[in-house]
Amino acid sequence: MPHAYGESPKNELAGWRGEALTVGVPEYRQFCPVSRGAEVFAERWTPLILRELLNGSHRFSELQLGLPRISRNLLAQRLASLASAGVVERRPAERGRGFSYHVTSAGEELRAVVEALGAWGYRWGGADLPSGQLDPVLLMWFIRRRVQVQAVRRDRAVVRFDFRRPRRSFWLRIEPPVVDLCFTDEGFDVELVVDADLAALTAVWLGRLRLAEAIAAGSIRLDGDEDARPLFGRWFGLSPFADGGAERILARAGARRAAGPERLA
Repeated sequence: MPHAYGESPKNELAGWRGEALTVGVPEYRQFCPVSRGAEVFAERWTPLILRELLNGSHRFSELQLGLPRISRNLLAQRLASLASAGVVERRPAERGRGFSYHVTSAGEELRAVVEALGAWGYRWGGADLPSGQLDPVLLMWFIRRRVQVQAVRRDRAVVRFDFRRPRRSFWLRIEPPVVDLCFTDEGFDVELVVDADLAALTAVWLGRLRLAEAIAAGSIRLDGDEDARPLFGRWFGLSPFADGGAERILARAGARRAAGPERLA
C-alpha cells in the first residue's frame, strides 16, 4: 500500500553544501539575543518546518506532505540554512536511499517556542476556516499523527475517509503502533468509512466543533460495523491545542514568567 513514507527522489538536495544552498537571509544587525534568534527562527516556513521535524517527520517526502505549498527548492534551502545554524542535522537514511533530517539539541530547545506560537495562534488567530486554508492532504497528515493507537482494539484497522468537496478518498491503515496514510485502495478490508465535509472534519480536529454535533448535522457520517463506529471518537485524536491544550501551554509559559520576570534585550 503506498503511503507517506516513500523514497526520496534521486535529486533530493543535490549538491548539499550547507550555506551554499541558502538565499540571502535578512539580518537585523543587532547584538540583541532576540534579534539573533529571530534571524534563525522567524524566516518564512521555518517554524512550520520545525513543527514537522519536532512531530516526527524526518524524510524529505514527509516534510513535503506537512508543507504542501512550499517548493522543493525552498524547502531544501531552509533545511540547509537550519543545518548551517546547528538546528538540524542530516543523516543517511536507515532504509533506502536519501537522507533523513533531525533536530539537534538546539532544535529541540525550540519545541517550547513552536508550541507557544501554536497555542497563541489557536487562541488569538481566529476560529474561522476560510476555504483557502482547507487542505484534505494536510488534514489527513495531521489526523494520522494524532491517532490514539492504544484505543484501537484490533491488530489491523483500515479506515477510509471520503471527502465530499473536493471529492477525494484516503485510507488510514492502523497496525499499532504504526499508522500509515495511504492514497490508493490496495484491497484491504475497510472497517469504517468516514464520509465528511472537509470544513466540518477540520473543525472537529481543531476542537472547534464537537463530533456528535457534526454527525447530527449530517456533515460527517460514519458507516461501519457496530464496534468501529463507537470507537472512532476514542482513537480520533484532536489537535494538541484543542480541549484546553492551548490554554495549558500558555499557562506554563505564564508560570515561567511569574517565577522570574526579566526584561528582554
